[in-house]
Amino acid sequence: MPASPSTARAINDRLALRLLQQEGPLTAGQLKQLTGLSRPSVADLVERLAAAGLIDVVGESGEQRRGPNAKLYGIVADQAHLAALDVRTEGVSVVVSDLLGGVLAEASVPIGGDTGTGPAVEQAVALVERAAKEAGVPQLHTVGIGAPGLIDPATGELRDSGGLPAWHRRLVLALQERLPETRVHVENETNLAALAEQRDGVAQDRDTFVLLWLGHGTGAAVVLEGTLRRGASGGTGEIGFLPVPGTVGLPSAVDCEGGFHSLAGSAAIVALAERHGLTVETQGYEPLAASVVRDAVASAATVAGVSSATDFLDALADRLAVGVAAVVAVLDPGCLVLAGEVGQAGGADLAARVERRVRRMSPLPTEVRASALGGGAVLRGALLTARERAQDELFAPR
Repeated sequence: MPASPSTARAINDRLALRLLQQEGPLTAGQLKQLTGLSRPSVADLVERLAAAGLIDVVGESGEQRRGPNAKLYGIVADQAHLAALDVRTEGVSVVVSDLLGGVLAEASVPIGGDTGTGPAVEQAVALVERAAKEAGVPQLHTVGIGAPGLIDPATGELRDSGGLPAWHRRLVLALQERLPETRVHVENETNLAALAEQRDGVAQDRDTFVLLWLGHGTGAAVVLEGTLRRGASGGTGEIGFLPVPGTVGLPSAVDCEGGFHSLAGSAAIVALAERHGLTVETQGYEPLAASVVRDAVASAATVAGVSSATDFLDALADRLAVGVAAVVAVLDPGCLVLAGEVGQAGGADLAARVERRVRRMSPLPTEVRASALGGGAVLRGALLTARERAQDELFAPR
């Protein structure tokens, strides 16, 4: 059946808004060309969207032609404001942006392991409120949160997880209570990192890949045919619990010690570096493993022949390849991204070492790439998710 006039208008409006999201400001002529609509139809939709406060004139085209320059139409960026949070066991980072993702304010706060649940939650919520105030934002439309742990696929809520601070789950509830008019969404941190790498990072040309997060802990995200896979209980990618050779004992349902985490977590990597005689020094907020891996890569590039740095990187690649090969055997993703602070610190050097070992261990061809976004991928993914959810709501047919 042909669409009714009102349905057709809603479809056309949605199409034009999507084009403005993807392409940036466009003239009416460019909208006509990209949508295939007639000139009167484009003029009508521009008038409707402007009247609804969704788009506005943001400039003029630079086309060289007779007569006045054409008006450029763009989405009204300050129609709604967003916040993104990266929640870690040791602190919280926040970004406040406009509807188009333009950053207006950034802030972070460390939260010590001995901080009680109530004070930790209050520090995190106050951080969001301060960042919004600094950005001049009286009301946040949507907040996207990236946090470690399992997200219940039925409710979308962060589940209680052993080994993770209790304030993580309480923070989501506190934000919903303190910002009752704001939509609050939470997603697993590694899943958000994968979305960010797919949209803005090294996986833009891949619709199927696995992201291996290497930071303080380990995790994985699985994207198959363009879709993020979460699993029946939201636990897809809990690779820290993967039983692997080279550890003492086996992981349990409440503790990943003995699993892949015991080989590739930050503490395990630091211990491996120390056994190879490398000096480990704290450098800011990042995991200790990231500093030592970065230093080792730099040393291996400048010191001729076999060195302790080279031996360490080879040993680390051996460890990582064990987990990667297991993932490849089950999923055959064709591409794996080494992400997180450690993955970024290892760069192309560590990625190449892991790829060579996986090639020897598996008949399935797998390209191993280093993250382009590193530790910032979670925050970027949370912001992208918040932006998409807000735009979906604001741009819905009325």
